[in-house]
Amino acid sequence: MVQIKRLQEDGTDIIVPIGEIDASSSIELDLTIAKSVGEGYTRLLVDCNALEYISSAGLGVFMSYIEEFNDKNIKMVLYGMNEKVANTFEILGLSELLIIVPTKEEAKQKVA
Repeated sequence: MVQIKRLQEDGTDIIVPIGEIDASSSIELDLTIAKSVGEGYTRLLVDCNALEYISSAGLGVFMSYIEEFNDKNIKMVLYGMNEKVANTFEILGLSELLIIVPTKEEAKQKVA
């Protein structure tokens, strides 16, 4: 189960998933990202510090936005992943397609 919070800071929308993203909770992640984009945000940060697990369905949500974000010049950066979550992204090659950095400061620089 996942809880997703949103914070706004300096014109950036910060999405904070807390817990586990699996097939059933990936829908909530998708809706949160869609809402952020719908509200006109072009700089998104995903704070993964409290993300304990992500399934392939959760990864698919991020994948589904790559082309749209490129077309609309929307920048999304993920940060603060624990080793287990980071390995999941790496194994599936998503670390090559998404911007993933260790800290919030680095993430903010990437979307600036």
